[in-house]
Parts: sequence; structure tokens; C-alpha cells
Amino acid sequence: MASALLLTNCKQLVTLAGPSRPRIGSELRQLSIIEDGAMLVSDGRIDRVGRRSEIETAVDRGNSEVIDAGGRIVLPGFVDAHTHPVFAGNRADEFEERATGVSYQEITARGGGIQSTVNRTRAASLDDLIASGGRFAQWFLRGGTTTVEAKSGYGLSLEDEMKMLRAIKALDEQTQLRYVPTFLGAHTFPTEYRSRRDAYISLLIEEMIPRVAHEKLAEFCDVFCEENVFTPEEAWKILSAARCHGFGLRIHADQLSLSGGAKLAAELGTVTADHLEHTDGEGIQALREAGVQPVLLPGSVYALGSSHYPAAREMIEAGLAVVLATDFNPGSSPTPSMLMILSLASTHMKMSVAESITAATINAAYSLNRGDKIGSLEPGKIADFVIHDCDDYRELGYFFGVEHSWKVFAAGREVV
Repeated sequence: MASALLLTNCKQLVTLAGPSRPRIGSELRQLSIIEDGAMLVSDGRIDRVGRRSEIETAVDRGNSEVIDAGGRIVLPGFVDAHTHPVFAGNRADEFEERATGVSYQEITARGGGIQSTVNRTRAASLDDLIASGGRFAQWFLRGGTTTVEAKSGYGLSLEDEMKMLRAIKALDEQTQLRYVPTFLGAHTFPTEYRSRRDAYISLLIEEMIPRVAHEKLAEFCDVFCEENVFTPEEAWKILSAARCHGFGLRIHADQLSLSGGAKLAAELGTVTADHLEHTDGEGIQALREAGVQPVLLPGSVYALGSSHYPAAREMIEAGLAVVLATDFNPGSSPTPSMLMILSLASTHMKMSVAESITAATINAAYSLNRGDKIGSLEPGKIADFVIHDCDDYRELGYFFGVEHSWKVFAAGREVV
């Protein structure tokens, strides 16, 4: 008989069952909660979901592993759709400087910021990156995240970008965290190419992108489109080349200024436009018409000491399928905690906890082309779920700074 797991005694089984597409408008608040719920898992996939009385009577308990949730709440594993989880070293020194009033831009201008992490990552071995990434994987899992989109971007040379992507592949194979790889060779211009921008763009288009595609090391390609980084024209060239090699497209857009990134995302029909702190009403309308999902990253706004959060309410009211993510990275958002992001979304972007949960699970899954596999608790999907030590789902955003997860399961296996 197939191996089975019975999860029972769930005060709230937050299934997020619904239409087979990203959720918009009022749908973001519809969590499809089953009170006093239970769920049957077979061979790592969800078999049945329903009221406890219905599921328990239909299950042979003698041939099933029984997990008693103890009257706690159960959610799908969080899907973190924007992370930079492979790098060497950290930038705690720069964090301290920013606390004394030095700006992120000032630190970057003197060779800090992304370039400082590039220097350390280039010096690290593949094994070093796998080891540090494995540590971060446990951080994600403990917080209830079971899938991450994982960007490269701290190598900025053919050899070192490939090293990062191979580390991501190894972590996907060796840890219980699921990784969706993204090539971000266009994260910034490395020091040796600052005065030769065209040469670096040629390297990206003619060597890096074809090599990554040939070795099948990434599903998406991303570009940091911003003043003093990649212009909309440069980003267009890079992303157009990536599309020709079969990559899905993502873009860092309008983070530090109204740079035209959102409009470019709409023009190219990217899967997502990420950050959007400075995107205006015209940009929001363009994203809606193009069907681009916004990925909002309040953790980076918070960590940089800014108050310029994305216009989440306007985006929801415009009908955009909003996504929330951590932007976990060593500089501007050093947190793997999706629970912290839920809190920031409510306090600074006026999203309800229900809207935030949808944005961090099923909508995020669709932004990674995995909405048919993860992000909700429905029959046939992979059994990624978390038992949170709470009485009500709203506590996830209300009690901040707390790891609420009591048990975490990935593909039906307890991993935390």
C-alpha cells in the first residue's frame, strides 16, 4: 500500500483553494479556510482535504502516519519569489555604517555594496558557497518557506556566475528547500567593466546567456534596471536576448527611482516586475494591461531605512496579482523571514494578513510557473505545508519577530 500521512486536528486549514490562476482584487482575501480540518497525503502529494470528520472516517489509520496538529493552524509552505540566497561573507560593517547616516548609494560609490559581495563570492569555492547556502536553507525552512526563487548575480563573470548557478543546483539537490534558479548576470557592472559598459553587455548576450541556457542552469533571466545600473535600453537588449534562448523574464524595476522599469516590463511582457517602490499610476496601469505580476519587497525598504514603500493598495485595486517576497540578500534585505514580510505588508503597505498570505503562497507560485504544483493545499499538489503554533491565521502578521512554525513538511516529509 502507498505510504500515507494523515494530518488532523487543524483548527484552521488554510487551503487557498480557488481558481487555477493568480488571485486578484477581492480574491486575495479568500483563503478557503476549513475549520477543524484534516488532510490526507500519499506519496508526497495531497490526496484529500476536508473537515476532520469527513477525512478521518475515510482513512485507514492503521496504515497511515498520523500527525496531530493539536488545534493549530496549517498553511501551504511560503513561496519566496525573490531571493539572493548564495553568496560569500556578509555586509554587517556596511549595515553599521548606514545606521550612522551613510547612505547605501555612498557606500556603493566607493566600491562597497554589491561589488564587495562580488569580491568575496569570486574568492569563494563552489563548496564554500554550498556550505553557506545550506545554512541559509535552514533559515528559510524554519520560517515556513519551502520554495525560493534563487538569483545569481554576485559573480559577474562567466566563470563565477556559472559557479553560483551550480551551487544553487547543488542546494536544490542536497537540501529540503526547493530552488527555482534565475540568472542575474546583469546585477551591476563589475569594476573591470565600469568604463566599458558595451563590452560587458556583449559578454552577457554573447557568452553568459548562451552558456547558462546550454547547461540548463536557470529558468529565468533578470536585470537590475535602475539609474547608474542598467538603463531601460540596455535592459531591453539583455532581456530580449534571454528570451531568444528560452528564459522567462524578470526585472528589478523602479526601486530607487522612477527609472522606466515598470514600463519596460510591460513592453516586454516579463513574468514579474520586482521592487516597484517608485512606480507611478501610469506604470501600474501598464503592468495591469500586460498581465505582469508585481513582486513587492518591503524588507529592502525597511532595511535601507526608507519610508518609500510600493503602492500595494493601488496595485490591488488596479487588478494586479500582487506577490510578496523577502529579497533575502547580504546588503539591502538580510532576512529570510516571510513572517516579517507579512507584518511589514500590513503596517506599511496596508495589506490585510489574508491578502499577504495569498501574495506569499499561491500568487508567488504562479509567478514561478508552479501554481499547478505548489502554493495551495489542494488534491494533486505537492504536500508542502506548515503547522503554525497559532489559533488564528491573522496572528502570523500580528505577532512579529516570532518563528511561528511548529512543524514544516516538504513533499510530505517533516523537515523542521
